[in-house]
Amino acid sequence: MADKKNASKNEILRMIPQVDWLLNQAEVRKLAEKFPRDLIAWQVRKISEQIRGEILAGENSFFDEKTVNKNVLKEEIFSRLKMSVQPNLKRVINAGGIILNTGLGRAPLSKAAREALAIVSGGFSSVEIDLPSGKRGNRHNLVEEYLTELTGAEAAAVVNNNAAATLLTLNTLAQNRQVIVSRGELVTIGGSFRIPEVMKRSGAVMREVGTTNHTKVGDYESAINEETGLLLKVHTSNYKIIGFTSETSLEELVVLGEKNHLPVMHDLGSGMLFDLSEFGLPKEPVVSESVNAGADVVTFSGDKLLGGPQAGIIVGKKRFIEAIKENQLARALRCGKLTFAALEATLRLYFDKDLLLQEHPALKFMLRTESQLQRMASRLRQGLRNVIQERGDVQIQKGRSEVGGGSLATESLPTRLVLVSVKNFSAETLAKELRLGEPAIVTRIINDRVAFDVRTLFEPEIRMIVASVQKIISAENE
Repeated sequence: MADKKNASKNEILRMIPQVDWLLNQAEVRKLAEKFPRDLIAWQVRKISEQIRGEILAGENSFFDEKTVNKNVLKEEIFSRLKMSVQPNLKRVINAGGIILNTGLGRAPLSKAAREALAIVSGGFSSVEIDLPSGKRGNRHNLVEEYLTELTGAEAAAVVNNNAAATLLTLNTLAQNRQVIVSRGELVTIGGSFRIPEVMKRSGAVMREVGTTNHTKVGDYESAINEETGLLLKVHTSNYKIIGFTSETSLEELVVLGEKNHLPVMHDLGSGMLFDLSEFGLPKEPVVSESVNAGADVVTFSGDKLLGGPQAGIIVGKKRFIEAIKENQLARALRCGKLTFAALEATLRLYFDKDLLLQEHPALKFMLRTESQLQRMASRLRQGLRNVIQERGDVQIQKGRSEVGGGSLATESLPTRLVLVSVKNFSAETLAKELRLGEPAIVTRIINDRVAFDVRTLFEPEIRMIVASVQKIISAENE
């Protein structure tokens, strides 16, 4: 029996077309008009070897001796080839309802930021040269004045994300010294950013105080000794503890720090430059509030509520920020010209709040009204009904969207969901087809139906979703 099974596998292996033959097929030659031939040849060889391995391991029931033939194998190679030559980083339509979705790149950039990227990326740039003097400049100067004006801080620096900002600050101010932090603030964000691990890598020694739900200023004070280098407060941006709780305020920590000549750091995580509650949204910490409370160093992200590119922003007292800039790790964690271009353009918007609300995509998504959501959902439902017709069902349902990105942890926003079912497609199959389409569309699945959350859609994407569903259904009927 084993010999027969091996024989059938060998027969299938012999059916795999030769690479040279595949490269001369019309479908492959057409791809070679758009992509480098060597890239295509490499992918054809790689895919052929993948299929060979799957056949030998018996991992794929698709390659069954009863159904497979040379033509089936050829089509499978062509199908995988079309996917493999596409860029891995693609534009995605976010119909999943999480506004600051880490997996989807968090905040979409404003038009101003996109234009700045286009200008700077097309040639050389003044990333580290002072044009008036012609001498070597400092890239932090590109945005430092904007950050100090908008936050009230004395100085500012920028690194490649907030984890880097936290690491660099701890290493600069507390290497080989104790950092006192509440047990209730030892956060994990996204499965990879853990305050205890980052602190360990920074060279600082963590000293936990209090309990998960109750930490008093006296807990910090009792832990201070000659080895203490820093008092740390962390905004628990992705969760809330309710019930019998108590935490030490930043103001209390600042008084304690001044009394003991210790710097105080506030890691805000997301961070925002103005109070969202002005617009009826739940309140999130504002950077200037931490600065005004007396924090010596405040760190936050550039690509969350701020709405800019991925960056870690450090603001605070000048003597601490200058020490951070001079740390040798700062070079390893620094940002490139594209980050500074997009961040500068984003920060400039904050000087005109009306313009900001028009240009900031994430804020626009958060501020959409119920009537706007209903209008968008009705447009999408009608478009999908015209395509699906009697082959399925399309309904509108009320739902909730998330801000995401470690922001507004216990809050959600009302939204409208367009729920779709199509005959001959399971919800999982249709959702996968949408993800693999061009453009890729990320959705939710609710009660065995594909759900499109309109809160996180740009208006032109409604038409694109309809076109993608039409293409999927048409391909199935061919």
